Parts: sequence; structure tokens; C-alpha cells
Amino acid sequence: MRSRAKGLLLGALHVILVLSLGAKLLIDRQRYPRVWAETIAYDPDSPIRGRYLAVRLQVEDEGIYSRPPAESPQQNRWMEMRNVRLGVENGHLVAFPSDDWTGIQVTRRERGGQTIVALEQPVDFYIPEHIPDPSLRPSGERLWVEVTVPPKGPPRPIRLGVKKNDVLTPLKID
Repeated sequence: MRSRAKGLLLGALHVILVLSLGAKLLIDRQRYPRVWAETIAYDPDSPIRGRYLAVRLQVEDEGIYSRPPAESPQQNRWMEMRNVRLGVENGHLVAFPSDDWTGIQVTRRERGGQTIVALEQPVDFYIPEHIPDPSLRPSGERLWVEVTVPPKGPPRPIRLGVKKNDVLTPLKID
């Protein structure tokens, strides 16, 4: 087989791999539940990775902090991290306690006199270079993200939205 034929075969293989991953994600988007979750955004730019928002998703606490942390190396009592599994209930992203290691943890923090439970690991949402940073919101507006929630692993972001006066409006990002 000549070099050119090998190169074309390798290129075709790469295209097939990328298309199969895209197809899997589209199928998962239809198969698994989707939900809007409020975010805590930070880190809007990286010279190596491009322009993106790293957002922590706020979750509903389903008894995560009602019991003491398990004796396990995954638990960190100083930051009150807990090992959880995610689900969707009544249109909310919900974290349930998990005794098994899932790779997903939540932390509890105080913000504005309110206790917030959020994913410890951020979810990245890539944005075009030419738009202003969508995480910088005026007073009274909060940034939300719609995510697909697979049975295992972190949520996958779909689109951003802004909630103002209890009305959620998806952002048009081109």
C-alpha cells in the first residue's frame, strides 16, 4: 500500500471516529433527561483551550448532608465534599448520596446568606471568540445552563440561558 493510500485511510478512520462520537452524543441527548441548572461561572478564557466558561452546577440536596460522611478517601470533611450520583426530578438537577465512588462530588457553600450545594467539578461550555462573556450578568440576572444527565459521569452542557424575573430565556450564541 502506498503512502498516499495509507494517509487517506488514516484520515477516513479519524473522520469516522469523530462522526461516531458526535452521533453518540446526539443519541444520548435524545435518550437521557435534560434539565436547566443554575450556575456559578468562572474562568472564561484559556490561551491553550480557547474561550470557554467553566461552570459549577447548583443541585438540589436530597439528604446528602443529613448523614455523616462515609469513612473513605474520597471524602474531605474540611470542604464538606460528598460523593453523589445525579438525576432529574420535577425539572431540577438533583444529587443523591452514593456509597460507591462515582467521580462526582458536591460541596456546600454559603452565598448571600444562603446555603448552595454545587458540583465540585466544573462543566466546560465553549463559546465563540467574538461574543462578550455571558457569565457577566447585570444585577437581577442569573446564568443557567441546560444539560443532559447521563446515568454515569458528569452532565453534558447543551446551551446557556439567563433567568430574570423567574423567566428563563435561552441565549443565542453564534
